[in-house]
Amino acid sequence: MKRRQVLILGAAGRDFHNFNVFFKENQNYYVVAFTAAQIPDIANRKYPPSLSGPLYPQGIPILDEQKLPGLISKYDIDDCYFSYSDVSYTYVMRLSAIVQAAGASFILLGPNDTMIKSNKPVIAVCAVRTGCGKSPASRKVLEILQNQGIRAVVIRHPMPYGNLEDQQAQRFASLQDFKTQQCTIEEMEEYEPYVVDGNVIYAGADYQAILNAAEKDELGCDVILWDGGNNDFSFYKPDLLITLVDPHRPGHELSFYPGEVNLRMADVVVITKIDSAPPEGIKQVKNNIKNTIPQVPVIEASLSIRVDDPIIIKDKRVLVIEDGPTLTHGGMKTGAATIAAQRFGARELVDPRPFLDGKLKRTFENYPEIGKLLPAMGYGPEQLQDLEDTINQTNCDTVIIGTPIDLGRLINIKHPNTRVYYTFEERSAIKLEQIIEPFLKSINLVAQ
Repeated sequence: MKRRQVLILGAAGRDFHNFNVFFKENQNYYVVAFTAAQIPDIANRKYPPSLSGPLYPQGIPILDEQKLPGLISKYDIDDCYFSYSDVSYTYVMRLSAIVQAAGASFILLGPNDTMIKSNKPVIAVCAVRTGCGKSPASRKVLEILQNQGIRAVVIRHPMPYGNLEDQQAQRFASLQDFKTQQCTIEEMEEYEPYVVDGNVIYAGADYQAILNAAEKDELGCDVILWDGGNNDFSFYKPDLLITLVDPHRPGHELSFYPGEVNLRMADVVVITKIDSAPPEGIKQVKNNIKNTIPQVPVIEASLSIRVDDPIIIKDKRVLVIEDGPTLTHGGMKTGAATIAAQRFGARELVDPRPFLDGKLKRTFENYPEIGKLLPAMGYGPEQLQDLEDTINQTNCDTVIIGTPIDLGRLINIKHPNTRVYYTFEERSAIKLEQIIEPFLKSINLVAQ
């Protein structure tokens, strides 16, 4: 029987995972190529033979999704498998129309075909959009587990934007590991807060190999903690799923893929940013949760901010730097640094667009809705240099850094600057401890 010709539509994450668990050893399909979207400079690479396996001895090319209709025609494609996240239903169905107009089928793989079962209990923290606050919430879960004497190993949603062979299964336990493994800003933003607190975090390209290593980590492992990226659903079958929603983007929990999947699968929902979101947004999100999954407990929480040096913000013309993915495919119009500028009396937000350098110009062309905020894009050395040059060329008094890492450790910022930190704090009667402690008892990890 002829193998069905397949394109996997991806963004260097879910696409590789779907290939590994569903297609790699499947004789019914032949994956002609991956296509690339969302992330700069990931097209025109190759998924290497060391990862693609014996059915693909030459590896698998990664091509630009913008050429999709031509690729379907050129390679006589039967099926296109959509394999990335944090996109609106309109986006998904428009891409489906492009695929079907070219003659191919448009397919989504679900949890039963893609979730790996761990030998350890899995707590997954997912969300309905990028930028909901998954990582601060995950660190709160980690703190609760540690207070119970439970050793958790964190596994992060993939960001393998470098040498894929070197990124098959990565373990980060020190700041030196980031340098050794040539991490991008986006990777360090997610990994560094865990490592600074003395924890271990895994990531990479092959999530079965990663799980095998994490379960046997030298420091011990009682629980796997999945810190989800974008609004993707977990790569591992969760025993407890915590889903975050964002009242700054009300309605997105029912209109973005696969965010609504996470909402409907949730064992508990956390509404974040209660302290900064508009009341009408909070009300709409609560109503949507109640109408969709009325039986699921809901926790309200804030992402409280603090600033190293608020004095240099007051009455100053400030350049605001926020987390890159949150502003780009996350679509946020504000972040921790923006809120800090407002709360500490900045006179003006300086528009960085007249001062953009290099590839940052392309970022603003692709995401014009970013406006006056500067995303901390750093998917490689060239982008990192572009970011440094843009910051230093911007005519401002102060730079406010809202990224989860110390950006000044990576680039030379000549303007006075200050960092913003945010902490997950529950604001409702129901707390995460009240969810996690009974769960631990149910799996016999604490005394009954």
